[in-house]
Amino acid sequence: MIEKNNSKKVNDHLANERTFLAWITTSLGIMGFGFVVVKFSLFIQQITLMLNSKTAMDIEPEYSGIVGVSIVIIGSITVVLAYIKYRKVAKQIESESFTYGSYGIALMSACFLIIGLLLGWHLIDGL
Repeated sequence: MIEKNNSKKVNDHLANERTFLAWITTSLGIMGFGFVVVKFSLFIQQITLMLNSKTAMDIEPEYSGIVGVSIVIIGSITVVLAYIKYRKVAKQIESESFTYGSYGIALMSACFLIIGLLLGWHLIDGL
Protein backbone atom coordinates (compact mmCIF):
# COMPACT_ATOMS: atom_id res chain seq x y z
CA MET A 1 0.00 0.00 0.00
CA ILE A 2 1.29 3.47 -0.90
CA GLU A 3 1.23 6.01 1.90
CA LYS A 4 0.39 9.62 1.16
CA ASN A 5 2.91 12.14 2.36
CA ASN A 6 0.95 15.19 3.50
CA SER A 7 4.03 16.97 4.70
CA LYS A 8 4.62 20.57 3.69
CA LYS A 9 8.18 19.54 2.98
CA VAL A 10 7.14 17.89 -0.27
CA ASN A 11 6.62 21.26 -1.96
CA ASP A 12 9.97 22.46 -0.63
CA HIS A 13 11.76 19.39 -1.99
CA LEU A 14 10.05 19.75 -5.36
CA ALA A 15 11.07 23.42 -5.50
CA ASN A 16 14.63 22.40 -4.62
CA GLU A 17 14.63 19.91 -7.50
CA ARG A 18 13.31 22.53 -9.93
CA THR A 19 16.04 24.90 -8.84
CA PHE A 20 18.65 22.17 -9.32
CA LEU A 21 17.33 21.42 -12.81
CA ALA A 22 17.42 25.14 -13.65
CA TRP A 23 21.10 25.22 -12.63
CA ILE A 24 21.78 22.14 -14.77
CA THR A 25 20.10 23.80 -17.74
CA THR A 26 22.16 26.93 -17.12
CA SER A 27 25.38 24.92 -16.94
CA LEU A 28 24.58 23.18 -20.23
CA GLY A 29 24.01 26.58 -21.83
CA ILE A 30 27.30 27.84 -20.41
CA MET A 31 29.18 24.81 -21.73
CA GLY A 32 27.49 25.14 -25.12
CA PHE A 33 28.49 28.80 -25.33
CA GLY A 34 32.10 27.92 -24.45
CA PHE A 35 32.11 25.25 -27.14
CA VAL A 36 30.85 27.76 -29.72
CA VAL A 37 33.53 30.27 -28.70
CA VAL A 38 36.27 27.64 -29.16
CA LYS A 39 34.93 26.44 -32.51
CA PHE A 40 34.47 30.00 -33.76
CA SER A 41 38.06 30.78 -32.79
CA LEU A 42 39.27 27.79 -34.81
CA PHE A 43 37.07 28.85 -37.73
CA ILE A 44 38.52 32.38 -37.70
CA GLN A 45 42.08 30.99 -37.61
CA GLN A 46 41.37 28.77 -40.63
CA ILE A 47 39.78 31.62 -42.59
CA THR A 48 42.75 33.85 -41.77
CA LEU A 49 45.15 31.18 -43.02
CA MET A 50 43.19 30.74 -46.25
CA LEU A 51 42.76 34.44 -47.02
CA ASN A 52 46.20 35.70 -46.04
CA SER A 53 48.26 32.64 -47.00
CA LYS A 54 50.19 32.98 -43.76
CA THR A 55 51.69 30.14 -41.83
CA ALA A 56 50.39 29.28 -38.39
CA MET A 57 53.49 30.88 -36.85
CA ASP A 58 52.65 34.31 -38.30
CA ILE A 59 49.18 34.51 -36.73
CA GLU A 60 48.81 36.44 -33.49
CA PRO A 61 47.90 34.27 -30.53
CA GLU A 62 44.14 34.01 -30.14
CA TYR A 63 42.72 34.12 -26.66
CA SER A 64 39.24 33.07 -27.74
CA GLY A 65 40.18 29.41 -27.48
CA ILE A 66 41.44 29.85 -23.94
CA VAL A 67 38.36 31.85 -22.99
CA GLY A 68 36.08 29.24 -24.60
CA VAL A 69 37.71 26.39 -22.71
CA SER A 70 37.48 28.45 -19.53
CA ILE A 71 33.76 28.94 -20.10
CA VAL A 72 33.28 25.18 -20.58
CA ILE A 73 35.18 24.54 -17.34
CA ILE A 74 33.02 27.11 -15.53
CA GLY A 75 29.93 25.30 -16.86
CA SER A 76 31.28 22.02 -15.51
CA ILE A 77 32.00 23.58 -12.13
CA THR A 78 28.45 24.94 -12.12
CA VAL A 79 27.13 21.37 -12.29
CA VAL A 80 29.18 20.35 -9.26
CA LEU A 81 28.21 23.46 -7.27
CA ALA A 82 24.54 22.96 -8.17
CA TYR A 83 24.61 19.37 -6.91
CA ILE A 84 26.36 20.37 -3.68
CA LYS A 85 23.80 23.15 -3.10
CA TYR A 86 20.91 20.78 -3.91
CA ARG A 87 22.10 18.22 -1.33
CA LYS A 88 22.73 20.91 1.28
CA VAL A 89 19.27 22.44 0.85
CA ALA A 90 17.62 18.99 0.92
CA LYS A 91 19.25 18.26 4.28
CA GLN A 92 18.25 21.69 5.59
CA ILE A 93 14.64 21.15 4.50
CA GLU A 94 14.52 17.82 6.31
CA SER A 95 15.99 19.28 9.49
CA GLU A 96 13.86 22.43 9.11
CA SER A 97 16.92 24.62 9.50
CA PHE A 98 17.22 26.35 6.14
CA THR A 99 19.79 29.13 5.96
CA TYR A 100 20.39 31.42 3.03
CA GLY A 101 23.78 31.32 1.34
CA SER A 102 24.89 33.24 -1.72
CA TYR A 103 28.56 32.28 -2.05
CA GLY A 104 27.91 30.15 -5.14
CA ILE A 105 26.04 32.95 -6.87
CA ALA A 106 28.77 35.45 -6.00
CA LEU A 107 31.45 33.06 -7.30
CA MET A 108 29.63 32.46 -10.59
CA SER A 109 28.98 36.18 -11.02
CA ALA A 110 32.66 36.97 -10.49
CA CYS A 111 33.72 34.28 -12.99
CA PHE A 112 31.37 35.61 -15.65
CA LEU A 113 32.40 39.18 -14.98
CA ILE A 114 36.04 38.23 -15.57
CA ILE A 115 35.21 36.23 -18.71
CA GLY A 116 33.03 39.08 -20.01
CA LEU A 117 35.76 41.64 -19.43
CA LEU A 118 38.32 39.41 -21.15
CA LEU A 119 36.05 38.87 -24.15
CA GLY A 120 35.28 42.61 -24.32
CA TRP A 121 38.96 43.49 -24.13
CA HIS A 122 39.73 40.94 -26.85
CA LEU A 123 37.03 42.39 -29.11
CA ILE A 124 38.17 45.98 -28.55
CA ASP A 125 41.81 44.97 -29.07
CA GLY A 126 40.84 43.45 -32.43
CA LEU A 127 39.39 46.72 -33.75
